[in-house]
Amino acid sequence: MFVDELTIQASAGNGGNGVVRWSHEKYKPLNGPSGGNGGRGGDVYVRAVKDLNRLSKYKGNNTFVAESGNAGTDKSKAGKNGIDLYIDVPVGSTVTDVERNRIFELTAVGQTERILKGGNGGLGNEYFKSSTNRSPEQSTKGKTGEKGSFLIEVSLVADVGLVGLPNAGKSTFINSLTNANSRVGAYPFTTLELHLGDLYGFVIVDIPGLISGAAEGKGLGHKFLRHVSKTKMILHLISLEDENPINQYYTIREELSKHGQGLSDKEEWIVLTKKDLVNKEYIDDTIKKLEKIEKRVLVVGKNDPKSYKEVSDELINHLRKGIG
Repeated sequence: MFVDELTIQASAGNGGNGVVRWSHEKYKPLNGPSGGNGGRGGDVYVRAVKDLNRLSKYKGNNTFVAESGNAGTDKSKAGKNGIDLYIDVPVGSTVTDVERNRIFELTAVGQTERILKGGNGGLGNEYFKSSTNRSPEQSTKGKTGEKGSFLIEVSLVADVGLVGLPNAGKSTFINSLTNANSRVGAYPFTTLELHLGDLYGFVIVDIPGLISGAAEGKGLGHKFLRHVSKTKMILHLISLEDENPINQYYTIREELSKHGQGLSDKEEWIVLTKKDLVNKEYIDDTIKKLEKIEKRVLVVGKNDPKSYKEVSDELINHLRKGIG
């Protein structure tokens, strides 16, 4: 299952304690303080990777702790610093520090951002030596590393986004074109999460069905609109089984416009689905009504594999030429 949103708990490492130690060298009656400082705690970073489904690996283990620094030792040796911790997240992720209201945008593979700072190490007794205090007994403890709760939200950097009303045929479409395994059913809201498919190296994402008012939070699809914003183009699926396919089209277009972020300006193809359930006259009439929109219109049917092959070929050729 694709996971596009997850809250994690993270802690940077604590600083190691400073220590009180004394040098004991032969033939030197005035041995002095030699307690070393503690090591610094490890920082916590987020790092963008190509693995779009990375968050699914954290579903059962969403707590992350960086290594703490070691305590100082004798002979004025500082403790070892804690190892920094890197949390890999899909490229396109927005990481929000819930408590500090900080936001980190990771838009390129390899981009790294520090989200928590490790605690400084404590001071050993050698640090406190002075002309007036030649035998200090004091040391300090290491500082606690920062902690926080982080909301990770993924906006997919996909090539094609499928949009449409519930039961528009998106799951059947992506399953027919790619190796996706999107659940199919003859009722609305079958798709409860995002599904990804690979079309000869191009990523297609099946966005859960939108409804009127999705941009304001109604239905299941509103939380997924952000994924459409980063796709290169949109395939707008409309079911010919519906009594008014044209209304279907404008309902979704209105939601894309309300959401903003350039969604309504993206390149869009219209795909009429379920041709098997209507007669040719109805299909021709619908296409004619859509002509004034001036978008490419394609027609597919579940029992017509050739129609999907034609769409696949056209889409691949178009994507290979480069868009956007």
